[in-house]
Amino acid sequence: MPRFRPFRALRYAVDDLATVTAPPYDVLSEAEVRALAASSEHNVVHVDVPLDGADRYRRAAARLQAWRDGGVLVQDAEPSFTLYRLRFTDATGAERDLVGVLGGLEVVDEGAGGVLPHERTTPKASTDRLDLTRATRANLSPVWGLSLAPGLTALLRAPGEVLGSVVDGGVEHVVERVTDPERVAAIAAAVGADDVLIADGHHRYAISRTYRDEVRAATGGDAGAAEETLAFVGELVPEQLSVAAIHRLYSGVDAPTLRAALARRFELTPADRPGAGTLAAMAEEGFLTLVEPDATWRLTARPGAFDGVRALDGGWLETALADQPVAVTYQHGLDAAVAAVTSGRAAAAVLIRPVSVAEIERTAREGLLMPPKSTFFTPKLKTGFVVRPLAD
Repeated sequence: MPRFRPFRALRYAVDDLATVTAPPYDVLSEAEVRALAASSEHNVVHVDVPLDGADRYRRAAARLQAWRDGGVLVQDAEPSFTLYRLRFTDATGAERDLVGVLGGLEVVDEGAGGVLPHERTTPKASTDRLDLTRATRANLSPVWGLSLAPGLTALLRAPGEVLGSVVDGGVEHVVERVTDPERVAAIAAAVGADDVLIADGHHRYAISRTYRDEVRAATGGDAGAAEETLAFVGELVPEQLSVAAIHRLYSGVDAPTLRAALARRFELTPADRPGAGTLAAMAEEGFLTLVEPDATWRLTARPGAFDGVRALDGGWLETALADQPVAVTYQHGLDAAVAAVTSGRAAAAVLIRPVSVAEIERTAREGLLMPPKSTFFTPKLKTGFVVRPLAD
């Protein structure tokens, strides 16, 4: 089972955390990064998403050190966990109060167990996160982990020392520090009692493994703080999770050819252009939606068409199009997926349904992997509430 440890966190010594925190690097456009950087000389994107020039990682590391030297970031006097609460209204209109804990999650070898992927990942050629970690010697953006151990939510329910909050896009983010030894030990034991499933941040976790191995090689032994990586861990229970779908965009084939391939396993029925009620109807009535430039179709699985195939929309589409020379990319958000087709960026899109929490747990327990980009956990965690040093 994985270790989960408190650490001496680096935290901003400011009253208004909204000015210095940011969304995770992988959801930000370059224009958004530049806007956040212009909004404050201390916004975390200056370090987490350095732009311009071959020396950008060196400059990011120098800036991080300058912030530490100048008191912009102050390190806790003792190891702590950080409770992170998100309060929001989800896509169904339900009020949600999600809580997890930020700590150091053990970095394990691939296939060793304890910390598990939940979906196949798409290759990433960029070494950006590794180069940044090497330069800054810090964890900046947390991996999102889901604990399979029952009872973690109850342990996190009581408040800690409130450090600040940010409201952004209708989501309230609240962070609280926990230093009480008994409570810290109880949280660590709960997370360490069962597997942790990576919900978001597979690439960051893999980078942490590479960096750990580099430190081990350099020291000839234990990698110290690099034996763990910054992670937000919450309990894998329905009331604690809001899971959205990531829709499929297809290119490399024209829309009629794609439609004909899908028709071998799906019944196609003409439908209205997707709107506000489409995703809810898909979930309730059990269909997918094919969006072409000038037409929209309901896709209903033909009887027996997917016998022996796991009941996941992403898996069904992989099976249906296995012999087609299609290129697939991924897009969260119905409007954005439709816009990609309308603009010609994609030949067609297929809107899929969210994966249930029960299916996520079943996949993990059976040691299986879902297709790439099967789940989109919302809302996204802020970067900048906590920085985890990897060297002092």
